[in-house]
Amino acid sequence: MISIVALWLPIVLAAVVVFVVSSIIHMFLGYHNNDFRKVPNEEAAMNALAPMGIPPGDYVMPYAGSMEAMKSDEYKANVEKGPVMFFTIMDPAGVFNMGPQLVQWFAYCMLVGVMAALVAGRMLPVGASYMAVFHLTGAVAFASYAMALPQRSIWYKQSWASTLRSMFDGLVYASLTAGVFGWLWPAA
Repeated sequence: MISIVALWLPIVLAAVVVFVVSSIIHMFLGYHNNDFRKVPNEEAAMNALAPMGIPPGDYVMPYAGSMEAMKSDEYKANVEKGPVMFFTIMDPAGVFNMGPQLVQWFAYCMLVGVMAALVAGRMLPVGASYMAVFHLTGAVAFASYAMALPQRSIWYKQSWASTLRSMFDGLVYASLTAGVFGWLWPAA
């Protein structure tokens, strides 16, 4: 068994590598450019929603709140009238600062590394082969970065193409994490 403290370097380095590569993927490669579509008559939609001052958060329309309310005639009529939607308000004032999200993303990358180290440190000995470390830490990292993403397509109608692109990113991040752990795994 290897202490998680003994694996601090691969945890931090894997997080840094994933953070940098994810920035490159999203800023320069462009294959995520079509993950979202433009709302027809965007200006009218924005002008209608802006005065409402909807606080940041996730919303559904029409809203039922309970299974009982979903049986009401009023709710059924609103569903039939449409549109039915799930949406996220990030900032009602129109200020978009990615700083907090980037800090949270880096913290998440660190957490993935900690989880990979926790599992591998309990299951693999000092001096384990590169491939044994790669496979185990890669599986944990892939599960962390990618396996929850299909729920967005299953439940919220996110396009499967967008989900699969993000899962591919998860495979890249997992491979990088696994490579760093394999490279820096403690030798016998």
